[in-house]
Amino acid sequence: MLVSGASGLIGTELIRQLEADGHTVLRLVRRQPANDTEFNWAPSAHIVDFTLMNQVDAVVNLSGAPLGHLPWTPRYKHQIVQSRLQTTQALTDAMGMASTPPRVLLNAAAVGYYGDRPGERLSESSSKGTGFLADLVESWENAAQLAPERTRVVTLRSGLVLARGGAMKPLLPLARLGLAGPLGTGGQHWPWISLHDEAAAIRHLITSELSGPVNLAGPTPITADALLQGLATQLHRPYGLPVPEALIGLALQDAGREMLLASQKVIPTRLLDDGFVFRHESADQAVRALLER
Repeated sequence: MLVSGASGLIGTELIRQLEADGHTVLRLVRRQPANDTEFNWAPSAHIVDFTLMNQVDAVVNLSGAPLGHLPWTPRYKHQIVQSRLQTTQALTDAMGMASTPPRVLLNAAAVGYYGDRPGERLSESSSKGTGFLADLVESWENAAQLAPERTRVVTLRSGLVLARGGAMKPLLPLARLGLAGPLGTGGQHWPWISLHDEAAAIRHLITSELSGPVNLAGPTPITADALLQGLATQLHRPYGLPVPEALIGLALQDAGREMLLASQKVIPTRLLDDGFVFRHESADQAVRALLER
């Protein structure tokens, strides 16, 4: 198995689970390899050893500039896009050059595909929304579909991963200080998933027969207000200092509107129908697991 983005939040947990299952995991790195499981690549220069593709059954591509890096300046938006398209294109091109390409490519994507959709239940069959993230995910998924015909392609539309890093990194300290409160109205739905279940779902999809987009989100929808209030309660901290929607939009612009204020009631329809069992079925359970780690 070959993993890019192996040192990131999701990649680290995924590799822990894969190795616990007895899998051999090879890692693509952008530095000097430290051991014989690491291989250097330079996706921006389209440099990757295509012979690696003959050695692995599956490729998991988790690479991309972090969305939580703020603000999204025009220059950083360009980096967000290129970091995803270049890595995906480098991998699919390398697969195309291999004599025996991997059986499956699991390529990161995001629930940002759906845009801001208050009041809608969003499954994988829902239409594309509008906005920077929706356009990004469409291009990203199209790039993944350029893998060889014999390679099954799954695009992982991930929600908010409840872990100590990622999008929760700035929110957790605020909650610990008792400074958390409603973001805008607080009534927007946040599609969440625990870190364990994010990695476990990817493991499940490696051996599944599913292809195309799959929502990686917990089975019980929750509003941003309920999630953050639950976090404050479990930390035994006060909750209620509101942040006006206008202030979020002014300070964070597209990043605030699309990541914090967008309402996305995402349902993991295909994952549930495929028999995946969540360890953390509610956001409260996922938050408890986050705080216990």
